[in-house]
Amino acid sequence: MRPKVGIIGNSHLMNDQYPTHAGGTMNSEAVSVVSGCLPLLIPTDPRFVTVEELLESFDGFLLTGGRPNVHPEEYGEDPTDAHGDFDRARDAITLPLVRACVERGQPFLGICRGFQEVNVAMGGTLYPEIRDLPGRMNHRMPPDGSIEEKFALRHPVSLTKGGVFHQLFGATEVMTNTLHGQGIKTPGARIEIEGHAPDGTPEAIYVRDAPGFTLAVQWHPEYCAAEDPVSRPLFEGFGAAARSWCKGTRPASLQLSA
Repeated sequence: MRPKVGIIGNSHLMNDQYPTHAGGTMNSEAVSVVSGCLPLLIPTDPRFVTVEELLESFDGFLLTGGRPNVHPEEYGEDPTDAHGDFDRARDAITLPLVRACVERGQPFLGICRGFQEVNVAMGGTLYPEIRDLPGRMNHRMPPDGSIEEKFALRHPVSLTKGGVFHQLFGATEVMTNTLHGQGIKTPGARIEIEGHAPDGTPEAIYVRDAPGFTLAVQWHPEYCAAEDPVSRPLFEGFGAAARSWCKGTRPASLQLSA
C-alpha cells in the first residue's frame, strides 16, 4: 500500500453559490506520480476534521498554495486591504498541524501559501504585498496568457552552498516560476532560509533541527513536476520521507532520507 498524503484543500464557491473544498489536479498528480504516494484531499475546516485525526490518518501532508492568505492576526498584525482574502478555517487546521508535524517528525511539503504557513506557524511574519516594497519585483501570476505562460520559469533562486536544497537539487541556483503576492517579513523560530530570489525575497526554507522533512518553497513545483529538474527531486524526497514514516522508520532527520 502506498503511503497516504493529505493534500490541504481550499474553500471555493462553485458557480459563486455552492461551497466546496477544492484541490488542484497538479498537486494530486505530483504526489501520485512523482512522490509515489496516495493523494487524498483534506476538507480543511475544524468543523469536519481535527489535527489529531489527521496526524493519525496520514503519512505526510502537502501544504498547497491558495488564493486566500494567512490572516495577519495569526502573526500579531491588523488586516488591511493589501492582505486580500482570508480562510480562517484553513488557518485553524494548518498552523497547529505544522507545529505538530515539526515536533513528531511527520513529513510535510509546503508550497506558496503553504510556505507562508510554515513561517507563521513557527512565529514568523509576512509582508502583505511584495511588489509594493522598494527594490522588489512583481512575483504575482501574470494576469493574462495560457496556463503554460502563467507557470513558466521566471527567475532564478540562489541556494545556500552545502545546504539541504543544494544537496537535493545538485545546484546552487535553480530556475522557478513565481505566482505569489505575499512573502516572509521576519522568519519564525528555527526557520532556516536557504533560497532567495534576485530581489532578496525568501524562496526556500526548512525548520532547523526538526526530526522530519519540513521543506517549503515559495514557488509552485507541482506544475510539470515529473519533467521539471527542480520539482522532481523535491517531490521524490518528500515521497521518500512519507514512506519512511509509513514504515515506522524514523531516523534523526528525514530531510533528505531515501
